[in-house]
Amino acid sequence: MNIIETKNVDRIFGLTGGEQFYALKDVSVGIKTGALTILKGPSGSGKTTLMNILGALDAPSNGEVLFDGHEIGAMTEEEKGKLRRENFGFVFQSVSLIPIMTVFENVDFALRLAGYKGDRGERVNRCLKMVGLAARARHMPQELSGGEQQRVAIARAIAHRPKVVFADEPTAELDSQTAISVVNIFKEL
Repeated sequence: MNIIETKNVDRIFGLTGGEQFYALKDVSVGIKTGALTILKGPSGSGKTTLMNILGALDAPSNGEVLFDGHEIGAMTEEEKGKLRRENFGFVFQSVSLIPIMTVFENVDFALRLAGYKGDRGERVNRCLKMVGLAARARHMPQELSGGEQQRVAIARAIAHRPKVVFADEPTAELDSQTAISVVNIFKEL
């Protein structure tokens, strides 16, 4: 069964002078529950645009996007926000950690937003251990390397056990050994 599906999705941007640019044109795709799916293509091919649409961060110009059989376009902004908080985890190209929070607090913040009901401290520690950063829990983001910050972002994205994790170039800033370990984390999910 597909957890996410698109039907004939276009994303059109207006350019100066009235021209239109198709970032996506007639995209129909199904992503199966539990699948590790990789979008591959050259820079500027629409991968990030498609992920933003799949993650309900942007809307298609035309077409439909379904999550668990429900049309995202028919949802209110409040419903889309709830969908993202409860079902999706995001790892963006820019890490976006909150600089005034420790590593632990950054991961815990995602749990609080999602309304996580379990033992948050235990879950944060488990996620930090999964990404190899348990010893850095009390550190501030600016005390970490770029690769470590990326791994905190991954821990934050998986902390609330989302149904789908969207990761936009999650290994771009990592050395090859850490990149392999990050890919293995995603495979285990």
